[in-house]
Amino acid sequence: MSDKYEALKLKNQLCFPLYACAKEIVKRYKPYLDKIDLTYTQYIAMMVMWEQKKVNVKELGKYLYLDSGTLTPVLKKLEQKGYVKRERDSADERVLIVTLTEKGEELKTEAIKVPEAMGACVKLEPEEAKLLYGVLYKVLGSLGDDEDAE
Repeated sequence: MSDKYEALKLKNQLCFPLYACAKEIVKRYKPYLDKIDLTYTQYIAMMVMWEQKKVNVKELGKYLYLDSGTLTPVLKKLEQKGYVKRERDSADERVLIVTLTEKGEELKTEAIKVPEAMGACVKLEPEEAKLLYGVLYKVLGSLGDDEDAE
């Protein structure tokens, strides 16, 4: 006889190990990010800024899978630290542009130590890491940009 509540068991949830793993990894980042005075969300925002140099908030949100309500306080804090500059687009006042500052670019030389330190925390072979990366992005892609999923 099958248990009609089998689907509600924690051990049968794909979301739980994803959630727990993400939480634990972010926790492992903390001591390394404390050294450069960034939170994890500030760090991933800076990673995009180091790559893009200049981006509007909506595009930044798409890169990070974050809404503007979450990004606004992060960007305000990064601006207070002198790492980015926020300004309205002269062509469209509704668009907020974020630009990497020289001080923000300089932070990259300290931040380069973080991925190596984290690599030592996560015990995966390079092939396993590549496979996991691909599977996670496949899941993200399958979830799409569907805001009506509630």
